[in-house]
Amino acid sequence: MRHNVGVTDPSNASVAPATAPVAEPAPATASTPSAPRTPEQTPDRTPDQTPDREQVSVRRAPRISAFLVVGGFLGFLGTLIATSLYPADPTLGFTTLLAYFSLYGISIGVLVGAVVAILVDRRSRRRARTVGAAREQVDPAPLEGEVEE
Repeated sequence: MRHNVGVTDPSNASVAPATAPVAEPAPATASTPSAPRTPEQTPDRTPDQTPDREQVSVRRAPRISAFLVVGGFLGFLGTLIATSLYPADPTLGFTTLLAYFSLYGISIGVLVGAVVAILVDRRSRRRARTVGAAREQVDPAPLEGEVEE
């Protein structure tokens, strides 16, 4: 167990340090000037960051699934157009050719949609901004028929 430099939980006596207790520093008054803080004493906070607020990165991230679905749909449309431009083989029929070539068209469309989604995601990361946010504890509303305590 690591020693916690004199800071203990008063409710748990078994965690008390084995050495003599550390005296608490006297509170600073208005008449005594405070010494400048060393880098070890200065907290890593910006002026906008307090114990209740923290810095978070905000960006508009794309929904990758939407890009994949749209890419697949456009791949199917491209396959439909390409298949209808040429005469169908009478032994197979148009529907069979469309279904067969759709395997390729949809796959290529999904692949192109994924590449576009990755490029848009990288662009959104460059445009991310850092803002201060406060953390709140919200109690969920009781559901209908649920007993409140």
